[in-house]
Amino acid sequence: MTSAIRHVTIDSADAYALAAFWSQVLDQPVHEDDHPGDEEALIEAAGLLFVTVAEPKTLKNRVHVDLQPQDRTRDEEVERLLAVGATLVDDRRNPDGTGWVVLADPEGNEFCVERGAAERAG
Repeated sequence: MTSAIRHVTIDSADAYALAAFWSQVLDQPVHEDDHPGDEEALIEAAGLLFVTVAEPKTLKNRVHVDLQPQDRTRDEEVERLLAVGATLVDDRRNPDGTGWVVLADPEGNEFCVERGAAERAG
């Protein structure tokens, strides 16, 4: 029998606060058993588990997520994510519409926003 990935675990200074940010990003709820101040917080539908650790983030992520908007353009999604607390790290958009944008969550974890599904099809 093989293994399956149950969760992707993300170290954080405040597990619940970071889970709340990603809950907004993904439009998925934080698990009902998780509350502010908890040392762990889960977004079950996304398989993301946030765990409070004492050490701060110091280096670039070795693993990151790439988001593909389903119901809006890449640029609209970037604006939405900036409004909910992401920060711009690197803009890799090209004049022809290709490329991506690198953002960071409130604790500095990098992630990318690619073109939306409709943009790729057109």
